[in-house]
Amino acid sequence: VQLQASGGGSVQPGGSLRLSCAASGITVNGYAIAWFRQAPGKEREGVSCISTSDGSTYYADSVKGRFTISRDNARNTMNLRMNRLKPEDTAVYYCAIKVISPWCSGNSYEFDYWGQGTLVTVSS
Repeated sequence: VQLQASGGGSVQPGGSLRLSCAASGITVNGYAIAWFRQAPGKEREGVSCISTSDGSTYYADSVKGRFTISRDNARNTMNLRMNRLKPEDTAVYYCAIKVISPWCSGNSYEFDYWGQGTLVTVSS
């Protein structure tokens, strides 16, 4: 199983980015998928997740209304659209897949497969 994250970069506050995570060896529509992020000096935190059991989505309060998670079953990718970016969104973003259960979780230890991370920098 491999997850390849892409789409990170540098943007000004208020800008947008779209992260993508291409999966191989596993199908994204069969499992709970999530995006986490880790800022310098901070712990990894859950940003957003889609449950495979009922399609319900989860967003951290800090990104609710600005970020949108989705998956493209045809391309076997998972995406994170990030709008109205803020400097506090600066972090390395990781995609992850949870195999053991179909439900979302904000706990990184419950996820089995991880992408390599893509850096998002929001600065003026």
